[in-house]
Amino acid sequence: MVKEMKPANTKNGVPVLHSAKDGCKPKKFTPDEVLVPNPSFKENQGTKRKRKTLPLKVEEIIEKVKDQKEDKDMQPGSLSIYELERLENIRQNQVFLSSIKLLEAKQDLKPEKTQRGLKRQNNKVAWTEILPPRTKSLRIQKKEAERLPLPLEPHRIYYEVERIEHARKPEGPISMEPINMEEDSSLPPELLKLWTEDLIKEEKEELSLEEYRSTLKSMELSEIGGVAKVVKSRIFSVAFHPCSSRLLMAAGDKLGGVGLWNLDSDMGDEGVLLFEPHVQPVACMAFSRSHPTDLLTLSYDGTLRSTDVEKAVFDEVYRIKDGLRTFDFLSHDCSTLVTGDWYGDVAIVDRRTPGTSHESLHSLDTKTVRCVHVHPVQKQYVMVAENSIVSIYDARCLKASSREPVSQLYGHSKSISSAYFSPGTGNRVVTTCLDNNIRIYDTSELASRAPLLTSIQQNLYTGRWLSKLQAMWDPKRDDCFVVGSMQQPRRVQVFHESGQLQHSFQDPEMTTVLSVTAFHPTRNALLGGNASGRLYVFTD
Repeated sequence: MVKEMKPANTKNGVPVLHSAKDGCKPKKFTPDEVLVPNPSFKENQGTKRKRKTLPLKVEEIIEKVKDQKEDKDMQPGSLSIYELERLENIRQNQVFLSSIKLLEAKQDLKPEKTQRGLKRQNNKVAWTEILPPRTKSLRIQKKEAERLPLPLEPHRIYYEVERIEHARKPEGPISMEPINMEEDSSLPPELLKLWTEDLIKEEKEELSLEEYRSTLKSMELSEIGGVAKVVKSRIFSVAFHPCSSRLLMAAGDKLGGVGLWNLDSDMGDEGVLLFEPHVQPVACMAFSRSHPTDLLTLSYDGTLRSTDVEKAVFDEVYRIKDGLRTFDFLSHDCSTLVTGDWYGDVAIVDRRTPGTSHESLHSLDTKTVRCVHVHPVQKQYVMVAENSIVSIYDARCLKASSREPVSQLYGHSKSISSAYFSPGTGNRVVTTCLDNNIRIYDTSELASRAPLLTSIQQNLYTGRWLSKLQAMWDPKRDDCFVVGSMQQPRRVQVFHESGQLQHSFQDPEMTTVLSVTAFHPTRNALLGGNASGRLYVFTD
């Protein structure tokens, strides 16, 4: 049974209301006013509203409720007039939405989220970083300062796995078995054919700057297969295979994985094969220009390995305890290498010599070596990115007691992420520094102090969860380079050596920072990797 609502205070059947302003005297309502519940107030509290004619359907509902007095499930007085009107509005809205089939159309518009490349796995390996413990004050430890030596400065960052203890890979060759395929699966024949393809050197005329900009604008991210998950974790390094018939890309991640992605192929997981030749971040990788092509990968775990697809093994080229950071080819036939580690050492490695040791090891006057790069024409000159100075050494004079650099690049106020010679002549050097500046130097004449040509301000602060941004030259030109960006919306930018922006690659699907980038050596293609293991490729 539905009862009529009555205010708490009545006098002769007329509702009254007490107010503090009128001295707590009861106030009478006029006959055309009534108390109705207000949902914004507490229970049993009312507001004064004008009497309102209810819709016909609401009155019908009220009559229907009155007729169901004998129903035990109904709770008399549980629904007010306001609530009944609200329910009727909801019912009318539902009927209208059903009549136009809006809900069904909404479901049809939702695109199916498909992930190309590696499939998602539930048994993820979680990595945690162990930071050195904070030093407690001597007062809290109740110790005297004179008797306590200074604590040792933390030298390295150690990692541990929560469920699986990762040990270093054994010495010697490692079988090249994709972990995203069934056990004892052989490599796809198309990979071997592509890997051993003869490299055709095409003599192309260098495009003018305007033609080059038009070429960049024609490069887009494919809607079907332009994005793929190639490795499990954050990408540290990427590289293009130099063949021109198809696009074959490689990426190295934080967990030591190396992924190969053959665009427009069905091998593995939609063209992706994943290997684990290392156990720590793959900081640097490069394809050799020799035949057959080799992929060399360097890791923090202290190993440098070469990919032999014909034998289906990862050969070990160089091995130290730990801390390898970067490498480059020191000879035109890619048989000699130069490596750098976190402890300020530079090593010369000859791949023709049996064993996995170096030919010579040289300790520089720096705490760490972040990048090494060899002059493309005069191979005896090695550029080393140190703490805040870039030095160019003569590799033939590194054994001497006085290792004076041939030239130095000044002007950096913080640590340097990378430094690279221009690919054609080596007359320019582009450096990326954490002081939020990209600098271009003139190295056409190796003077003791290389002159600074241009400085480009760019937000290069990525934090600890993204790989460092690095400016990389386009191998087809000597005056343009590419670098990732922290700007919103996400983009990849191409600059001229004068500091002029040539083009920004943007796409609605590119929602993350592409920290690691690389151009194809012969084709119009650009590659970018993000922190979730995905590769984005822009082609024409």
